[in-house]
Amino acid sequence: MNVWIMFIIFLILLFTRVPIAYSLGISAVIYLLLEGIPFNIVAEKMYAGMDSFTMVCIPSFILAGNLMNTGGITKRIVAFCNVFVGHIRGALAYINILASVLFAGISGTALADVASLGSMLIPAMKDEGYDADFSVAITASTSVVGPIIPPSVPMVIAGTLTNLSIAKLFVGGIMPGLIMGLGFIIPTYYMSKKRNYPKHERVPMKERVKIIKDVIWALLMPLILMVGILSGIFTPTEASIVTVLYAFVVGIFIYKEIKLKDIFPIFRDTVIAAGSVIILVGIANLFAWILTSERVPQTIASGILSITENPILVILIMNIVLLFTGMFMESIAAIIIMIPVLLPVATAIGMSPIHFSIMAILNLMIGLVTPPVGLCLTTAAQIGKISTGRAIKANAPFLVVLLVILALVSYVPAVTTFLPGLMK
Repeated sequence: MNVWIMFIIFLILLFTRVPIAYSLGISAVIYLLLEGIPFNIVAEKMYAGMDSFTMVCIPSFILAGNLMNTGGITKRIVAFCNVFVGHIRGALAYINILASVLFAGISGTALADVASLGSMLIPAMKDEGYDADFSVAITASTSVVGPIIPPSVPMVIAGTLTNLSIAKLFVGGIMPGLIMGLGFIIPTYYMSKKRNYPKHERVPMKERVKIIKDVIWALLMPLILMVGILSGIFTPTEASIVTVLYAFVVGIFIYKEIKLKDIFPIFRDTVIAAGSVIILVGIANLFAWILTSERVPQTIASGILSITENPILVILIMNIVLLFTGMFMESIAAIIIMIPVLLPVATAIGMSPIHFSIMAILNLMIGLVTPPVGLCLTTAAQIGKISTGRAIKANAPFLVVLLVILALVSYVPAVTTFLPGLMK
């Protein structure tokens, strides 16, 4: 009974816009009071959630992304993309898609994609005559690729929770991420033609060579990351440290855009971002422990399987639950709570844990561009200086693409398991 009181309090706090960490923490503490459980369990479970060698990945990947952003990586990726797709009608829209796919291999988070690429591309698209709502929608939707193509902070957390190989989760996200990039081309092509969006002149060969030479150091970063992990040279945690060192060298000595005055803001922003994530992980771990001790995952699994044991319908139910959760809850907290709850359901119908985890992460990432929270969509709308309502309406074609790809990922396991299956 008390666990349901905890749930109700959590939902009330969430809907009254109390920050997710406080909502989780307050509702968990009220449960402990009702059950008479000593408060030392709070520190114990929070510390247990944060005390993981794998969690070192989170501040390291965030720091590497901040270093590469400050070091001029974003503008070089945009220039590189312009070489290949700049001459096509709707050039900046295609550049937006391609840049998001490439940037995903560096940032690991959707919000970093929106903040970095959006601040550059949304104003540029508006200046060239693209509709503001279209510019916002494509920037927000393509940012969802960020946590799917490795490195991925959500995958690090999911792997830590489920004791799955983070390297296999990383590799499992490559094919869905690339399919997402291709899928966004369909509505972009249609709208670019219909609205007669502009195109650029072809980049002269001499300039192409210069741009490609300049960007190669940036593109080597995700390549080194994946080759190192796949070959077993280093673990994902060690890879995150390697990327930080690489980003330092490239930003300071090769691109020479990181100055001494930039170091403090870079580390400050990293500590704030990583600290908020890790504290949230600790609080959510306490909440998840309560759910586990009350056998909520088993109850939910039994409840779903009592409705139907048909794998197609069970996967559909899980998708609906995850999509609904992603619409209201911060993605990291949702991953920590929902993946352990639904994993027993997935394994009961024969789903691979890798397949389920990537499907779940994709569901929750789609929540970043769906109302009412839609953090990436609202951030992009702020950059584009339009209302969230306009952004939601313009995002509809891209949301359809995301849902079609979600169905593909959900019902075709090979999309997520083929590449991990090639690993030892």
